[in-house]
Amino acid sequence: MKYIFLVAGKGSRLTPLTSDMPKSMFKLGQETTLIARMVNLIRRHDRDADIVVVTGHKHRSIEQSLTDVTFINNPFYEVTNSIASLWFARKHLDAENVVLIDGDIVMSDKLVGDVVCKETGRPLVLLDSSISQDGDYNVQIAGERVLVMSKELDHYYGEYAGVTKLDRKSALAMREEVDNMVDSGYYDQWYENALVQMIFRDDFELFYTDISAYDWTEVDSVSDLIHAKNIHMGEA
Repeated sequence: MKYIFLVAGKGSRLTPLTSDMPKSMFKLGQETTLIARMVNLIRRHDRDADIVVVTGHKHRSIEQSLTDVTFINNPFYEVTNSIASLWFARKHLDAENVVLIDGDIVMSDKLVGDVVCKETGRPLVLLDSSISQDGDYNVQIAGERVLVMSKELDHYYGEYAGVTKLDRKSALAMREEVDNMVDSGYYDQWYENALVQMIFRDDFELFYTDISAYDWTEVDSVSDLIHAKNIHMGEA
C-alpha cells in the first residue's frame, strides 16, 4: 500500500513551539517524533509499505530524520494549504490502495494495525463519533455514507481523524479533482475539500470508519501533545 504524509504546514496554532521545527518533529520520547512513530508503526504492520512525505516548513529536519521514504517538497507552503501539497504528490495517486495521512496525527499501535494498514475496496475517511462537539474538521453522515465534511458544521456525527483511504478508482478521481481545483486557483483549500466537491457535484460515494473505540489524537495544542506522549509512552 502507498501512504502519503502531508507535513508541509507551519503549525501556527502551536507557535512558538513550531518556529524552529515542524509540528511532526515534536518529540514523544527521547528518540521518537510524531512522524517517526507513525512511519514505524506502518512499517510494522505493512512490510511492503511505500511511504511518501510531502514537506514544507523546516523540511530538512524531517528529511534528515527518516530513511527509505520518498520526499516531495511544497515550496509554497506559506501561501498554500494541504491541497497544494497533495498536488505536488499527485503522481502517487495511482496505487491500488492509497492512504492520505495528516502529519500531526498520533494513533495507537492497534488502530494502525486494525484500520490504517488494512486494504480497502472503497473510499473512506476515519472519524471519531465520540467527538460530536468542539471538533476541528467534522463529518456529517447519512447511513454508511459521508454527506459533508467541514469546519463550519453546527451539527455533525464525528470529527475527522486525519486519515483518508482510497482504492485506485477513487484515488485517480481524487487526482483529477485536485488538479482541477489547483488549476482554478483553489490552492488555499484543505485537500479534503476536493472530496466534498466530488460528493456534491458527482454524487461521489465516500464512506467512513468510526474509530471511537481506539486511542488517537491530532496535535493542535499542548494538551494534545501531552495526549500524544501518553499514547506513545503507554506502548513503549
